[in-house]
Amino acid sequence: MSLPNLNQTFERVSATVVAQAAKFQPAILADVAGRRGALHGRIKALRPSMKLAGPAFTVEVRPGDNLMIHAALALAQPGDVLVIDGKGDQTSALMGTIMMSAARQRGLAGVVIDGAVRDSLELEEMKFPVFSVGTNPNGPTKEVAGRIGHPVCVGGVTVYPGDYVCGDADGVVVVEREKIESLLAAAEHKEAAEAKRIAQIKEGNTAAPWLLASLVTAGVLKQGETL
Repeated sequence: MSLPNLNQTFERVSATVVAQAAKFQPAILADVAGRRGALHGRIKALRPSMKLAGPAFTVEVRPGDNLMIHAALALAQPGDVLVIDGKGDQTSALMGTIMMSAARQRGLAGVVIDGAVRDSLELEEMKFPVFSVGTNPNGPTKEVAGRIGHPVCVGGVTVYPGDYVCGDADGVVVVEREKIESLLAAAEHKEAAEAKRIAQIKEGNTAAPWLLASLVTAGVLKQGETL
């Protein structure tokens, strides 16, 4: 039996967990998740000040066609992040001011597109978080079927509907819905440890405490040698 193209019954990461996880930079979460889940660097914030966090509402389209994104705008819930597999195509924009205005009006947390957008100056003025592979003034077609609420591959990462998605000036990180809550304590510990290390550096202790052992392990230094 084939799966329906429109799947609306998936479970989302809870709003409570989203609020807790959103306190941490994507870089912190990627580290405690095993240095994985970061989308390819081609997908970046339209403007560095843009940030987003929320459950993934996944969309798969054919290159250059945004029919299913229009459907997604009608189905997504407030707080969702549209995560769109646009196949990395940059020959035409999949979304612009009109669609982004609709997304903001419906209370979405932002948009992540493995594809292009347009109307970038207007989108900047809107202050609505948009992450894409770039811009293109050419418009899309609205003719080809796709899928909603299914796993997608965006920026080299498999994203399941309902997963936790966050983004800032560094890029976008995705953490599995079932895993994100269990990482919050580790994220808090790492954030505190990094703050402590930065304070030590400011006091003049710039030497990485692990460096000599790693250089020995790598064969750069012999046991007992120092830099």
